[in-house]
Amino acid sequence: MHAMKNYNKIYRGLSSDEAAKSRKTFGANIIEPGKRKTFLSHYAASFADPTIKILLVALGLNILLFIENFNWYESIGIAVSIILATMVSSISEYGSQLAFEKLVEDAQKIKCKVYRDGSLTEVPTSEVVKGDFVKLEQGDRIPADGILIDGQVDVDQSPLNGETKEAHKVSAAIVDYDKTDDLNFSNPHLVFNSSTVCQGSATMLVTAVGEKTYYGSLARELQHDKSDSPLKERLKDLAAFISRIGYLGAFLILVSSLFKSIAMDNHFNMAEIIMYMSNPYTLAQDVIRALTLAVTIIVVAVPEGLPVMITVVLSSNMKRMIKDNVLVRKLVGIETAGSLNILFTDKTGTLTVGKMQVSKFITGNGKIYENMHNLKEEKNLWKIIYISSVYNNGSTIGHDGKKQSPVGGNSTDRAMLGFAMSYPVINADVRKLSEISFDSKNKFSASSVTGDLNVTLLKGAPDKILPFCTHYYCEDGTKSELNNIFQINKLTKDMSSAGNRLLALATSDAATDKLLKGFSNLTLVGIACIKDELREDAAKSIEEVTNAGVQVVMITGDGKETAVSIGKESNLLDYARGDIVLTSDEMKNMTDDQLKKALPKIRVVARALPSDKSRLVRLSQEMNLVAGMTGDGVNDAPALKRADVGFSLGSGTEVAKEASDIVILDDNFSSIVKAILYGRTIFKSIRKFIVFQLTINICAMSITLISQFLGIETPITVTQMLWINMVMDTLAGLAFAGEAPLPEYMEELPKKKGEKIINDYMENQIVISAVYTTFLCILFLKFPGIGSRFRYSAGSEYMMTGFFALFMFCAIFNSLNARTQRINIMSNIIKNKSFVTIMSLVCIIQILILYFGGRVFRTYGLTTGELLTVLSISFTVIPLDLMRKSFLRLCHTKEEVAKFL
Repeated sequence: MHAMKNYNKIYRGLSSDEAAKSRKTFGANIIEPGKRKTFLSHYAASFADPTIKILLVALGLNILLFIENFNWYESIGIAVSIILATMVSSISEYGSQLAFEKLVEDAQKIKCKVYRDGSLTEVPTSEVVKGDFVKLEQGDRIPADGILIDGQVDVDQSPLNGETKEAHKVSAAIVDYDKTDDLNFSNPHLVFNSSTVCQGSATMLVTAVGEKTYYGSLARELQHDKSDSPLKERLKDLAAFISRIGYLGAFLILVSSLFKSIAMDNHFNMAEIIMYMSNPYTLAQDVIRALTLAVTIIVVAVPEGLPVMITVVLSSNMKRMIKDNVLVRKLVGIETAGSLNILFTDKTGTLTVGKMQVSKFITGNGKIYENMHNLKEEKNLWKIIYISSVYNNGSTIGHDGKKQSPVGGNSTDRAMLGFAMSYPVINADVRKLSEISFDSKNKFSASSVTGDLNVTLLKGAPDKILPFCTHYYCEDGTKSELNNIFQINKLTKDMSSAGNRLLALATSDAATDKLLKGFSNLTLVGIACIKDELREDAAKSIEEVTNAGVQVVMITGDGKETAVSIGKESNLLDYARGDIVLTSDEMKNMTDDQLKKALPKIRVVARALPSDKSRLVRLSQEMNLVAGMTGDGVNDAPALKRADVGFSLGSGTEVAKEASDIVILDDNFSSIVKAILYGRTIFKSIRKFIVFQLTINICAMSITLISQFLGIETPITVTQMLWINMVMDTLAGLAFAGEAPLPEYMEELPKKKGEKIINDYMENQIVISAVYTTFLCILFLKFPGIGSRFRYSAGSEYMMTGFFALFMFCAIFNSLNARTQRINIMSNIIKNKSFVTIMSLVCIIQILILYFGGRVFRTYGLTTGELLTVLSISFTVIPLDLMRKSFLRLCHTKEEVAKFL
């Protein structure tokens, strides 16, 4: 057991050699970052994407089997798609990493005052060691964990425990080294790294530095890796689905091609078939041709534009979201936000404004003022309130760069000073004679003043002041006998139950030194009700999120009474619905299974510890829920990291921001609502793109499969396929990326975590549209009535030009079908200007290719009649899809149709 030691108030401090030895023995005061990825590591990791893997396989097969007649266009197209999709996401996330590394580096350069070699000197916080004596003053950030050995301070520990009320810390006369590793925030002698000194001055003995501090233990938890996002899980399923389509198509092509070569071309004559089989050279050529066609089908089936489109849609929405005060650090976090099932939200600064302020004022006659302007109109009484608030206060008026604001003191003092300065009394003649600073033991502060008012001002807890009040100040400033103390006590009890912090103001004719011996004959000025007010739009935002099927749970370090008050005020908590409020101690006594059973009803968690937040996120994920977490403090970082999507606040700590996926710049819960809406919009945009692309893919596969039996070797040339792929992949991706976030998306329930990216509705649309488009293409090629409408040529140049035009215009019209499930296909189309612009541009380029493509595109121009024929036939994909949508609505209820979407 270590010896106990008494310290004097004169500190020599460690010598330079002793400091170096301590650093070597106990470590430096830095939090070693987790293993940082290099750009190449980020880039290599991006190849783990399931759709990228399919593209790599397709590229390899393309190169291996097309050696003789190398398809440069297709191979280059796939390679460019791979590079674009992996490079954009890697650059974005690596850039975010560098920015946060700089923030961490800058934070370590902050200096603090340390006794070294017999004198007080300033050193960077990273150079503080165990055994140092650190001087703490108002405004200082505490650089390490330690114990106070001199003085007293009020500290803000909210970054660590989430509690808004400052903790009063006093010096310990004796230091017991065996107890300095205590992590009890309520210990009156211990202070912790990342807390801030609000008032007072003291000297601390450093007992833990770096990763051995409480702050450091939280930072280590951030090494936990997130599970795959819902989008990534769904893409794995999509990759498997696409592979099955490709392999099935390839198998059918292989079998049908060999069947044609062996049986059909030999007229099903066994003698001819045997003769054919006996010629190994011819057989080998046809087998290679069949394999080449099979690989072509696999390549055609692969939507190489999907990874690019996903990156584009996430990146473009990231730029739009920052205008709504939502900064996305990790691209996949946007889509995950749209899949949330449960959201754990901080109270202070998120649901509330994050600043204590006077919300109500009770005068001595029992009148409650909620509108401070009305109180200010009582000029005589307001002058007394003003003087009591300004001249008996531990805060002073400072400047935050934009306007004057209270600085220093505790949150109560700052609230009272801000309250008074909202309506300042001009030319008040008041001089302070003496004062008694606030002390947690005395529970009051006092200040003797002279001038306009010759009294001693008192400010303190109502239970300390009210019992000694015999009179009160009326609205005209005169004194009157206080005979309604029962009513005043009831009002204070009601206000306290509503989550208010109460402060009684009074005056005394006695001098300050006599007040320390006791009170008598006090005159009540009034009672200030101080509260961190609910944001104006918090209740509405919570309602929006709840209607969207997301369970909201408020987690706060504040007491149960305050938490319940905010929960009710925000309409988050309703006992009539069976909602549950838990405290940290109650959670501790529950098993995981018991907590899982209660979780759907939990709405508020009070006195929460960091471990409670991480536990709730973990249990939610074990229940297969997509969990979100908001927070701003160091204590929130582990849960932010563990959650499927972490929302940090712009005013929060850098540790919280680094652990999060999305930063809410304005600290407003309503911005989280926008993030959820954007996430749902993005997922819908991805689904629309998949419908559009797979419809074209299946159609192209089907035509390739069927055309060989119709005597058409190349219905679509390689160059034409390159243009189709450009439209189908890059341009369509950009077009669908601009889909507008519609409020109606917030009326839908969240998608289940295991829900496939291609649902029943999409399968229905893809299959029907692809089959019908394929039917149109085959009908166009083989129906004489259509062929007769085109000019005759030996090589059918005009007919094949028309076929290329038909395929492309069917795709363009199908893009209108894919972008909305409404009967009105033009619904909200103006809100997506990029779609209108890009698809219009595609139409113009397609027409130019038809008339000026020549041999490169195998196009030779069409007459007006021929072009109108193509447009008329291709346009029929729109009425067909309208019939499909109408049929679904006739056969199913609106709710059932909604489940398809």
